[in-house]
Amino acid sequence: MRICDPAPEQACRRRARVNGAGLQKRKAGRGGRVVILGLCLAVGLAAFGIWSRESALADLTVRADDASIPRVEIISPKSAPPLRELTLPGNIHAWYEAPIYAQVAGYVKMWFKDYGATVKAGELLAVIDSPTIDAQFQAARANLAVAQARDRLAEVTAKRWQALAGTQAVSQQDVDQQTANATVQKALVEAAQQDVARYQALVSFKNVVSPFDGVVTSRLTDVGDYVNAAGGDVGSKGAASELFSVADIHELRVFVSIPQDYADILKPGLTATLSLPQAPGKLYTAQFLTSANAINPQTRTVVTELTIKNLNHELWPGTYVSVHFSVPADPHILIVPEQALLFRAQGMQVALLDGQGRVHLQAVTLGRNLGTAVQILSGIKKTDRIVNNPSMGLLEGETVKVVEPVHGYSAASAQPAPEPVPEEGVRR
Repeated sequence: MRICDPAPEQACRRRARVNGAGLQKRKAGRGGRVVILGLCLAVGLAAFGIWSRESALADLTVRADDASIPRVEIISPKSAPPLRELTLPGNIHAWYEAPIYAQVAGYVKMWFKDYGATVKAGELLAVIDSPTIDAQFQAARANLAVAQARDRLAEVTAKRWQALAGTQAVSQQDVDQQTANATVQKALVEAAQQDVARYQALVSFKNVVSPFDGVVTSRLTDVGDYVNAAGGDVGSKGAASELFSVADIHELRVFVSIPQDYADILKPGLTATLSLPQAPGKLYTAQFLTSANAINPQTRTVVTELTIKNLNHELWPGTYVSVHFSVPADPHILIVPEQALLFRAQGMQVALLDGQGRVHLQAVTLGRNLGTAVQILSGIKKTDRIVNNPSMGLLEGETVKVVEPVHGYSAASAQPAPEPVPEEGVRR
């Protein structure tokens, strides 16, 4: 503690008051600065809050405006593949196939050919025992002998009467009568000969023979079976069942129903590839023969007939086959996915996207429906950008935003498996 002498005490007190007043002034100055700093901080915080809210509102507005713009995926039309591929079910039929019926009534005495037997034209299949036919044949032959005897007698008598015609011994009426009788007897001989020929033909029908070269595809009779005469008419099936069926399979017919959309491929020179489920990987080549030249109104298909050689009898009638056609396609035709189409009152349309991101609704002409895709015959170019799977609310001139498509399993699996390409004939 500082000690002041009494004389300068007042001076000391004055200095102390001066120092105290300065200290108070300095304290008051520091307090004001703190207040000002607090006010500035409060104003800054308020300004920052206002700016933050304005910024957030502006960002929200931008995001809301951006969200209101439709997102679309863009695709490009593809050129049609160079080949039109078509696979359809078909059925193999024999070149000729005939059910063999009995022409005479009787009992089956013996059969000689079974299922799968190879036969030649005229080869014996079975023999029918028909005593009634045999008896009628013998009676016809006897009637012929009687008619021939009467004819000879009538001819001799007529000649004798004609020799007496110039005399007064007989009248001309009697001569004419004997001459006419000779003519009648000659006609009766011809009738008896025809009757014998008829029964002789029936006797020959006791031998059931093959009508052509082929194979026996069915045998529906056995020794001792009684058979009725069916007259050889296939339409009588049901009244009398056939004894055998014989098929000529040196060449086969393949029948397939072609959809109306593909009827234009049916031209001379068309070939098809056949595959059988029991022989995977083995291909056969068939040639176009003819078509019905008419569309079935129930199925909208045209029956088409193909032919295929079968010299080694490897293929069988009645077989199911897959028939694959491959013909050149029009390279100018474009293809788009089916979901890219818009069905509007104005007709079929697609949504095109210009350089400014605006939509243009373009009318198109459709071609064939390919399942998941469709042909576009006119209305678009290969360089056009098309909106994939557009919404029905998409409007002309509307601005959209392009996003990248998401590729998944379905996109990868949509690619068709390649078809095997055969050469002429058969390949393994």
